[in-house]
Amino acid sequence: MREVGSDQFIYREVRDWGEFPSGWIFEDTPGVAVDSQDCVYAFTREKNGIVVFNPDGSLLKTWGDDLFKRPHCIFIGPDDTIFCVDDFGHAVYRFTSDGEQLMVIETANNPADTGYVWGDRPSDIVRSGPPFNFPTWVALSPEGELYVTDGYGNARVHKFSPEGQLLFSWGEPGAGIGQFETPHSVHVDKDGWVYVADRQNCRIQIFNSEGEYIEQWSDIYWPCDMCADTDGNLYVAEIGGIFMNLGKEADFTSPNPRITIRDMSGNIKVEWGEKDPTGEGRFFSPHSIAVDSQGNLYIGEVSTSYPGGQAPLDWRAFRKFARV
Repeated sequence: MREVGSDQFIYREVRDWGEFPSGWIFEDTPGVAVDSQDCVYAFTREKNGIVVFNPDGSLLKTWGDDLFKRPHCIFIGPDDTIFCVDDFGHAVYRFTSDGEQLMVIETANNPADTGYVWGDRPSDIVRSGPPFNFPTWVALSPEGELYVTDGYGNARVHKFSPEGQLLFSWGEPGAGIGQFETPHSVHVDKDGWVYVADRQNCRIQIFNSEGEYIEQWSDIYWPCDMCADTDGNLYVAEIGGIFMNLGKEADFTSPNPRITIRDMSGNIKVEWGEKDPTGEGRFFSPHSIAVDSQGNLYIGEVSTSYPGGQAPLDWRAFRKFARV
């Protein structure tokens, strides 16, 4: 296989990496994360559970089978506790690395009244509301506070204490400053700045720890997820616009799905992604991204539930790109 990327960020995809559990098919892998030992966690909608791989790709363990209504995001804290977002369950969970539940924040029986019904367009959200209505992502501040994007049926970011107490929320539907249309994921940097992937507005908005607007990056192709390395690089999974027309034919004139590697001012250092269906660097729907201590990238795609279309039957929904 040829290499992708450029300069100091060159990668080669490792095909068929990971010893999958018997009988599991990775058609949808909405979440990926890496712990402090470089073990890799795949949050998959096959059996609605978590598969954990050793750094060499051998199977370590599985847990959470059918615990979740629909997996969406997995995030690992600095102490290796696991945070999971269940969008259909309107819930955010915290677990030990072995799957023991430590905390849950959920509104399954009373989702926020925002005027949204599942299947509506994000622009159909009438008003913002309290937690949750189909939440999408979670990240931690340096102090251990939780930031949750409430993105599919709401248009808000919620900040919780480490114990799960709601501190405050911000955001409303729209395209203006501090407004959101599908706030899909969230990243918090070492200074406590909060980066929100405002997907349908094709931008990343940046706020301080009080939810006050700082700036935005607008050269984004429908951002889905972000992660950072220790060298000050931000990796962004951008789902592109080819299939974003909700059930209509693919629009190959729209920007293609891609991965970008940026500095913390938003400047693109490297990008790759192709429209060519046979291209080595092609993505279908890169939904989540994680980086290990060696600089290897792990990317999860949603290849069957993506609303614009479905990937080929042999599509690789869980992918490793080894840094060369």
